[in-house]
Amino acid sequence: MPETSAHAGALTSGEPAPAFSLPATPDQALSLADLKGRPVILAFYPADWSPVCGDQMALYNEILPEFHRYGAQLVGISTDGVWCHAAFAADRKLHFPLLADFEPKGGVARRYGVYREHDGTSERALFVIDGEGVIRWSYVSPLGLNPGADGILDALDALAGANTTGVAP
Repeated sequence: MPETSAHAGALTSGEPAPAFSLPATPDQALSLADLKGRPVILAFYPADWSPVCGDQMALYNEILPEFHRYGAQLVGISTDGVWCHAAFAADRKLHFPLLADFEPKGGVARRYGVYREHDGTSERALFVIDGEGVIRWSYVSPLGLNPGADGILDALDALAGANTTGVAP
């Protein structure tokens, strides 16, 4: 399994992923429990419309078929509201859910240890969660850097390899 980043406070490999339910649209929510049984990629990002976040989400959208090859569901999460997410997703033609960690502000980011109290956003943080709800990889990137997808793909590959050999991930 690829190495997990050492970021003070962020949850790491082997820890149970905190449950959540967040708005995906003005009238629909998505919960981690809804995705149980398959790998989940949580991509926390600071804000819609920022250049690095836009590039990061566009990259993930482009390689979404690779994530799906592993049976994984990608979910973007920021402290922006559902209407902001809707406009951003439509503009960028995103084909994965963006969840609004808006109220209480950053509540889910706090539970994952990646809320930035001083500016009201989340870290740029990635979590790969197995089908049983256990974090198998996490990474916190500097805010100004797009972390890319290599770490996610390596984690999914390791998770798939562990599952095919009968060894617990």
